[in-house]
Amino acid sequence: MAGASLEIDRVEAAYGPVKVLKAVSLAVKPGEFVALLGSSGCGKTTLLRAISGFVPIASGRISVDGRDISRLPPDRRDMAMVFQSYALWPHMTAAGNIGYGLKLRGWDKPRIAERVGQMLAMLKLDGLGDRMVTQLSGGQRQRVALGRALAIDPRILLLDEPLSNLDARIREDVRHEIKALQNKLGITAIHVTHDREEAMVMADRIVILDAGEIAQVGSPEEVYNRPASAFVASFMGAGNVVRLAARREGDGIVLGAGDLSNEIRVPVGSISGLAGAQVIAHFRGEAASLGAADADDADRLVLRGRIAQASYPGGHWRYGVAVGSQHFMVDDPRRLNVGEPVGIGLPLSSLHLFAA
Repeated sequence: MAGASLEIDRVEAAYGPVKVLKAVSLAVKPGEFVALLGSSGCGKTTLLRAISGFVPIASGRISVDGRDISRLPPDRRDMAMVFQSYALWPHMTAAGNIGYGLKLRGWDKPRIAERVGQMLAMLKLDGLGDRMVTQLSGGQRQRVALGRALAIDPRILLLDEPLSNLDARIREDVRHEIKALQNKLGITAIHVTHDREEAMVMADRIVILDAGEIAQVGSPEEVYNRPASAFVASFMGAGNVVRLAARREGDGIVLGAGDLSNEIRVPVGSISGLAGAQVIAHFRGEAASLGAADADDADRLVLRGRIAQASYPGGHWRYGVAVGSQHFMVDDPRRLNVGEPVGIGLPLSSLHLFAA
């Protein structure tokens, strides 16, 4: 089993008059694990189904190893899909489900049995082949669905949110197992998810979609630390947003100042497209620190406010800090009192800055 390259060139798809994919282009290398990430309605599932052939494309081209497959039916694309619901036959055993695709391809019984045995061993399902799938746990059913997909030796594996029905502990185990298996087999994988952490853990590259268009493509580290837009920053967890006054001063830009913050100087190139007098800054709660409300540090932006709420999710305290009419979520190891004045300290490296 060896992975294939996949090229999506200006693909568009629509449901009636509603355009769901808008000139989407993406190149996937052989053996690469790519996650399609985005909120509901962004087009990620439609893109996966267009790749598989279950959704027709209105225009554009989909190629595997340079061969145009845009008009081929699903069974001639050399792909396999694992569905969110697993789509297992409830009247069959685990072995029967895994071998079903091989039976359709005309394999003889001894050959099917050998292949199914290999899948059961590889997926840690030894001894469960004769058990009905209705008697299996969620994690075991997920492995059966994966085994059925892998049994036919596909060049590309398509994963449509296959972990969303599992509880948190099992989901964490299984995603590591899928990634290890994909690495071992060298298969190309396209994985749809709305779970940011799942995409970060499993993917070599993440494709973030927004309203049918690609907002950013990059490694997990790139999209997390260097978001290309305010949308990507917010989606990747930098959900605290503050508007800051901005003014040009020599070869830099001065941000902040006023009753609610100090001012800091940033390089001109750190804010692309700045034309007005405001900048939008995104930051993550875990990247901030709480200190004295009157702190003034040239290397950090300090937002002055009061603790409005407190909770303990485990390992640290999570505070809602009111700064004027805005509220920001900030993590801190210390226990602080509601109503206490504090300053939210933000190093320049923790700020994702965009022109307002």
